[in-house]
Amino acid sequence: MASSTSTAFPLRDTWKLVADLNERRAWIYWVDFLVSVTIGYAAASLYLGSPFGSWQGIAGFVIGGFALFRVGSFIHEIIHFSRHEMVGFTVAWNLIAGIPMLMPSFMYKNHVDHHKRNSYGTHNDGEYLPLGASPLNKVIWFFAQALILPAFIAFRFLVLTPLSFLHPKLRVWVLERASAYVINFRYHGSIPKHAPLWAWAALEWACFLRLAIMFGAVGVGLTHWTRIPMLYLFAVFVLGLNYVRNLVAHRYRNPDGAEMSYEEQLDDSVNLEGVPILTELFFPLNLRYHALHHLFPTLPYHNLATAHRRLMAELPAEAPYRNTVYAGFWAAVRELARNSREATLGHKMAAPHFRSFKRLAGPRKSLRQV
Repeated sequence: MASSTSTAFPLRDTWKLVADLNERRAWIYWVDFLVSVTIGYAAASLYLGSPFGSWQGIAGFVIGGFALFRVGSFIHEIIHFSRHEMVGFTVAWNLIAGIPMLMPSFMYKNHVDHHKRNSYGTHNDGEYLPLGASPLNKVIWFFAQALILPAFIAFRFLVLTPLSFLHPKLRVWVLERASAYVINFRYHGSIPKHAPLWAWAALEWACFLRLAIMFGAVGVGLTHWTRIPMLYLFAVFVLGLNYVRNLVAHRYRNPDGAEMSYEEQLDDSVNLEGVPILTELFFPLNLRYHALHHLFPTLPYHNLATAHRRLMAELPAEAPYRNTVYAGFWAAVRELARNSREATLGHKMAAPHFRSFKRLAGPRKSLRQV
């Protein structure tokens, strides 16, 4: 192992520091999920059953929103499971959360492209927009997506699901163009060769029934019509929390959509420190260590904090990994805002930290220097 003062630290040695943390502890997933979903649904019920604007309703709205945001974030872990790993958890999550919350796990299959070297940061990456190199109005539009997504999701399952089965070509179009939770609407997905299409269809029809029952109950008078806008507002809040998280997951400094090397992808990603409890609320399941996750995508969420501490203790002072770390959320936001303001004014990025990759990196570094 290289000494703490060495400038060269091979990736294989970096992996040795965290290799023992690669095992998922299923019981942690189950306990975390079941406790979170219980709190989330109980608080959401309090919100929906209380007079609008009452303190009980507000408490239920906030607590339920954060709890179900955490529950929904498990979809990110599920996508990183190997093919036969924790199948029972995946099924339970879809039945208890994915279907009721209208976010079945197959709708996040596009996340795989976000981790591919030749698609990260490009137009083929559904989770990337060049916000750090775009005018401020693009950031505003980014957040505006949360306001319209609940309507699109309802349309997707209530209308497009039954229509898609009328013709094979329409079915392919829906699966490729309207079956991914993305922030880049130019993203065009693909259907994996061995995709479990029957399971996807079952999940879709379950989501269709969930919406049909919800609107049907209002139509026949079983629930008051105000339930729909209350649920819409609640969905916007939960989605909004995810957009806050996504805002600082990366530096988003790839305006032309060109392919990026692994070291550029690492440099473009963010780790957040800050107040642990608050940070965990807004970045559940240790998603605040997003650069670390891109470096080692298979590490389970419950070991990311330990892995980060080890790397910060053992890596040399010059290690590029350290440049991904911010003191907190607002530090990352300030950099993004500064970059965006410069793009708005049409000025060339002046500070060395914000220059283009070629000017920043000089000679191309390797992940051997992580």
